[in-house]
Amino acid sequence: MTTHDDPPTAPWGAPGEGEPSPAALPRAGAGEPRQPFVRGLWRGRPEDPRWARPALLGLLATTLVLYLYNLSASGYANSFYSAAVQAGSTSWKAFFFGSLDAGNAITVDKPPAALWPMELSVRIFGLHSWAILAPEVLMGVAAVAVVHASVRRRFSPAAGLIAGAVLALTPVAALMFRFDNPDALLALLMSVACCLVVRAVEDGRTKWLVWAGVAIGLAFLTKTLQAFLILPALAAVYAVCAPVRLRRRFGQLAAATLALVVSGGWWVAVVELWPASSRPYIGGSQHNSFLELTFGYNGLGRLDGEETGSVGGGGGGGGGTGMWGETGWDRMFGSEVGGQISWLLPAALILLAAGLVATRRLGRTSVTRASFLVWGGSLLMTAVVFSYMAGIFHQYYTVALAPYLAAVVGMGAGLLWEKRRELWAAIALAASVVAAAAWGYVLLNRTSGYLPWLKWLVLVGGLTAALGLVFAGRLPRRAVLGAAAVALVAALAGPTAYTLSTLGQGHSGSIVTAGPAGASMMGGRGGGPGGDGMPGGFGGGAPGGQGQRNQQGNGFPGAGGFGGGVPGRNQQNGNGGSPGQPGQPGRQNGNGFPGGGRTGEGGPGGLLNGTSVSAEARKLLEKNASAYTWVAASIGSQNAAGYQLATGDPVMAIGGFNGTDPSPTLARFKTYVEEGRIHYFIAGGGMGGDSGSASRISSWVQSTFKKVTVGSATFYDLTRKTGG
Repeated sequence: MTTHDDPPTAPWGAPGEGEPSPAALPRAGAGEPRQPFVRGLWRGRPEDPRWARPALLGLLATTLVLYLYNLSASGYANSFYSAAVQAGSTSWKAFFFGSLDAGNAITVDKPPAALWPMELSVRIFGLHSWAILAPEVLMGVAAVAVVHASVRRRFSPAAGLIAGAVLALTPVAALMFRFDNPDALLALLMSVACCLVVRAVEDGRTKWLVWAGVAIGLAFLTKTLQAFLILPALAAVYAVCAPVRLRRRFGQLAAATLALVVSGGWWVAVVELWPASSRPYIGGSQHNSFLELTFGYNGLGRLDGEETGSVGGGGGGGGGTGMWGETGWDRMFGSEVGGQISWLLPAALILLAAGLVATRRLGRTSVTRASFLVWGGSLLMTAVVFSYMAGIFHQYYTVALAPYLAAVVGMGAGLLWEKRRELWAAIALAASVVAAAAWGYVLLNRTSGYLPWLKWLVLVGGLTAALGLVFAGRLPRRAVLGAAAVALVAALAGPTAYTLSTLGQGHSGSIVTAGPAGASMMGGRGGGPGGDGMPGGFGGGAPGGQGQRNQQGNGFPGAGGFGGGVPGRNQQNGNGGSPGQPGQPGRQNGNGFPGGGRTGEGGPGGLLNGTSVSAEARKLLEKNASAYTWVAASIGSQNAAGYQLATGDPVMAIGGFNGTDPSPTLARFKTYVEEGRIHYFIAGGGMGGDSGSASRISSWVQSTFKKVTVGSATFYDLTRKTGG
């Protein structure tokens, strides 16, 4: 390994060209007595500077403390997944399939791997916010450790620390590593895969590549085809750069592919071969097929916009501005996404180019160049797909970019720092600082009322530091170190401020964003006077959400919606608290979609967040609950999730997330009712459509059974017919 005190040529090159061969790399305990565990944990590797391991432990501890801070403020976060966690913590069948309810009526619209850690946690610690979200925090800390380890292994300790700090302080990472969506586990597994591929290039051992295949297979079981976005980059880098013969390289890639198929395909095979009549319906599909879900709604439909069953799905993709925001090369920098992930993206692109230039003359097997290609290639592949996908896209998806971006920044900064005495390297390093400072100024200026002095500190500090770095080869060491410190502060000040704002408030619902109010403004067609919401039809409030943004920037407009709430209001929490945990105001929700129960009453639920449930409604559903498979049924998963989390009893989500899945059919629902398996039907809920199964069920229930009103909530008692 190398440190800042090593000769500048030591870390870079290929065997025979200044880069040590794999056999020459130091191994733990090689030639030296084994250190006591505690001392070794604190001291680290003997060749490291004394400050390296304590600094790493400090980084991980700080990340853990920051991410745990105020964690319970998010309540159940995304009620959709929290309800599935609750179900899986009480039913092993629901655990395996990823069912939304313990009655196993329907699954979530993703494979279940991301739910498993949370479900095990809830089984051990009980159902509450910390038990659900703490595993996500641990995934974030693990991701920081993995990125640091990968960068540190080939570069300096400082480079590894920079990479880890960049990841930890990226706003969207601080958001999603404290949230119950699948993206936290996905980001961790993709980081592990990149790390293992770099390790495989280092020594040509098959086991590293096979384990990388396992990581990607598990990532597939987390969020399906998104796990495959980086496969072309990883496979190409190993095929070209591995230090073994070509035939062996392809054989190793075949073994890794087999590992991927087995680790990601075993669950798919079980689900597809399992009799459909004895398993839950596959949510998000139209024909009860996980393969259809994978290649349709969660696959190609995300690219071309043809997502049958989606919110506005099946409407086509195309370029330009769509329902899910503007597509194009600059999407990652726009007002919708920029404040989430792009703070250091311009700097990362400069550092990536500089890293490839610096390693251009090295041998084919240069691990340093392969590191840039693996992490940089993953960054570019994912960013390009996100920029042009015409289907469902949310700002928080960009957490997938955070580990790649952090690694590139750490590697590039470390390499150029070691080469700072070369004029071109000093200029490139200074240019990256200028890019970070200038872009930070732009992003901070978009929220001009938020810490207005900070943008000037970032800009002036960054430009001053860049000037010093240009002359890094001539200035005294202390002066250069001072310039580097100022550069780091200027580059990280903006994202750190946004991250602290993110940590200081709770987040709930299906669409969440990081940063202060106005940091992310969702675009889209239509929007009335607000001009920047989703098209009409999502709620009954004033068009354009009264022309302003709520905390999440989603003042979705529309007259004539399909819910009973007050959408588009400029408030942080549209539901007055998490389902089952009313009375926690001030939470970021950002769902101007319809949603009732804003003051704790059990009204119709929203499409993108679970409703709050009153004590009276909860008491009604809990009466004789054990006599039924489902205490209630409701259209849409979020509405069902709110009641399920409040009562702890299964609630059937008719039509899945959007209420548009054809499950159950009216005939099947009638059978459930005749068998006495469902007690109540909850009026309101998600979309359902005008001619789908959900609409037919709703019409039949309302014309057949007695209405029961509790506060603002309307129920139909499925054991008592009208006039009976």
